Amino acid sequence: MRERIAHQAARIIAEDGLQDYASAKHKAARQIGAPDTHSLPDNDEVERALRDYQAIYQRDEQSVRLRQLRQQALEAMRLLEPFNPYLTGSVLNGTATRHSDIDLQLFTDSAKVVELFLLARRVSYKSGEKHLHFGSEERSIPVFTLLDGPAEINVTVFATEDIRQNGYPLDARKVLLDGFRQDASRCPTARLEREPS
Repeated sequence: MRERIAHQAARIIAEDGLQDYASAKHKAARQIGAPDTHSLPDNDEVERALRDYQAIYQRDEQSVRLRQLRQQALEAMRLLEPFNPYLTGSVLNGTATRHSDIDLQLFTDSAKVVELFLLARRVSYKSGEKHLHFGSEERSIPVFTLLDGPAEINVTVFATEDIRQNGYPLDARKVLLDGFRQDASRCPTARLEREPS
């Protein structure tokens, strides 16, 4: 039953654009007639099923879309370099769908400085917040959604000291940028104008 739910949830994520794994699992369980199941798959099982689904049904489309999203992410990371950007989510792990946004995390001491930075560069955005748990503490975290590209970019702004709680190694940003530079160089439309510092 877990496997059937995982595969149905993967189809829902890939085809219907539902990006929240918990919601996709519950919807999948209802669709296959097991709404009260206590044996829902975990997120890793759904992700494996999503990778399988994409490899079978969306191989070419997903590969092109992932390359485009990674190129857009790299350009945004270069723009936001002063704020220590990190890529997270489906664009990073390779499971992005045609419905996926790009998720970046910034680590800086002032969200207001980020907002002023965006305004000075005339970047279209909307602002909001999300509530996240840090241990037993719940905090309200600012989020800017950048609207200028083909995909929306959700930029979550954390305090500088939060980087340790998110578990990034100190050189993760360089590794990401190097990896995307290499990935984007295989894309004929990629134009990488400067090396990241």
